[in-house]
Amino acid sequence: MLKHSLRQPLGLPRLLILGCGDVGMRLLPLLGARFRVFAVTSQLERCAELRAAGAVPIVADLDDRASLRRLAGIAPWVLHLAPPQASGLLDRRTRNLAAILPEHARLVYVSTSGVYGDCGGARIDETRTPAPSNARARRRLDAETVLRAWGARRAARLAILRVPGIYAADRLPLKRLREGTPALVDADDVYTNHIHADDLAAIVLRALWHMQAGGRVYHASDDSDMKMAAYFDAVADAFGLARAPRLPREALKHVVTPMLLSFMSESRRLDNGRMKRELGVRLRHARVADALQLLTDGKAGIS
Repeated sequence: MLKHSLRQPLGLPRLLILGCGDVGMRLLPLLGARFRVFAVTSQLERCAELRAAGAVPIVADLDDRASLRRLAGIAPWVLHLAPPQASGLLDRRTRNLAAILPEHARLVYVSTSGVYGDCGGARIDETRTPAPSNARARRRLDAETVLRAWGARRAARLAILRVPGIYAADRLPLKRLREGTPALVDADDVYTNHIHADDLAAIVLRALWHMQAGGRVYHASDDSDMKMAAYFDAVADAFGLARAPRLPREALKHVVTPMLLSFMSESRRLDNGRMKRELGVRLRHARVADALQLLTDGKAGIS
């Protein structure tokens, strides 16, 4: 799986991507001219897709530390986009990865804004103390802690991106709207945050070049200031769908999944000023409304 890719000269610096899903695939065209990219997958059937996109596929499993040995020292530039495993309070995958990362590496980790828990709708910056309220977010915070400790020991450069809801043409709540899944009444509703998948890919690249020694956290969020139901309404209006019905929180508990309810129980507004100042990010889709306008104008694909 480590055969040389004819598309990339051997002299390019090596970069390793872990978790090369949607955002990773959006990143590959941005990386190809600058790096020889290695992409880890646990699925043999994805190797052809990754190779066609310009990456050298490596079959390995983040849940199996032994399978990661072939990654040791393979690349000094690392993008960790892989989510934790689905259970527990510790991110075993990141712990396995930290054991084989090279010294003096440069690493970008894509985390989640869920590490803050519920902030009561307050506008927060990166100095806010994390207070995760569910196991999923606790695993992410554990990954951040592990990587910070790794970075401190190895004098490595590290950037942690706390990412809110990712959307794109093929990542919109159209199915939920068509099924009539209810949203909260305004008095009970929560502020939510967003980032377009293409903008996130560009932010990861900026972080790769501008990260600092010792680690730095950034909110990878757009400029939208919306409650969740307003987001659903904007998507519904853009696609000519009925708006989601509204229910008070007590009634909603009985008709939505526990995971959706957890998202509807946390309210915060992310300040993205540090990302813009330090990484020099210029958002292509500064607000959800901008992206939806492009979609409905036929300037981008609609799924």
